[in-house]
Amino acid sequence: MSSELLTAVSEAVRAAGIRLLEQYSTESRPSTGEELMAAIRSNEDIVTAQLRPALLAALPGSQWDQDEHGTGPMPEGDRWVVDPVGGNVNTVHGMIDWNVGVSLVRDGRPELAVLYAPLADELFTAVSGGGARLNGKPVQVSAKSDLAVALVGTGQAKPSREPAQARRVGTAITAMLQAALYVRMSVPVTHQLAQVAAGRMDLHWQFDNVRSHIAPVLIVREAGAVVTHLDGSPWRIEGGAYLAAAPGLHAAALDVLGEVK
Repeated sequence: MSSELLTAVSEAVRAAGIRLLEQYSTESRPSTGEELMAAIRSNEDIVTAQLRPALLAALPGSQWDQDEHGTGPMPEGDRWVVDPVGGNVNTVHGMIDWNVGVSLVRDGRPELAVLYAPLADELFTAVSGGGARLNGKPVQVSAKSDLAVALVGTGQAKPSREPAQARRVGTAITAMLQAALYVRMSVPVTHQLAQVAAGRMDLHWQFDNVRSHIAPVLIVREAGAVVTHLDGSPWRIEGGAYLAAAPGLHAAALDVLGEVK
């Protein structure tokens, strides 16, 4: 993967984030479902209009993946997977946890990732096999080995009102509350995984595994996290629930989550 491509993608993602920042307001308060969805679509349109032509031009012959919430294997070739606004619901309510994320998937494998949080001006990047960086400096996951002092988290890829899924999430949180120092349940997933990559949090587990997670999973993996599914098998784009954890915590966290049905 060329450094020129990573630079071009990083510049495009940063520009899209800055463009969205121009519309962002801490005073935004949608009061109806219609207002909420209109604001979400507006934000996504702003970022997509900025990123789509830039990314397709940066890698001739590449394709644009339309479904950030898609699951399952991906087709052959080079495909851009874009999460226009990770945590868009936070953005439109004037909160600060949101970002713009891009991954390049080549023949079904993640190769490049860029994640930009405009309010913090933090740009996370990763290339498969090349490590992860934050604003150009290498990052590494936590060195902790005791789950009892770990900061852990989970979230949701999209709203779900399925009772079984809600019970599973709640049971996992309850189990982790008894094992870890601190448990966060929030969106976006991309934000939490970036915090794990930076060593600020220690692990993140997730029952949804959608394409918008590809970028932060590559970043956290390149920062040294162990990323597996809950059966211990290596993380795959088409796989299900997963855990991304500092190496010294992964086994203990997997034991806790393994009891959750």
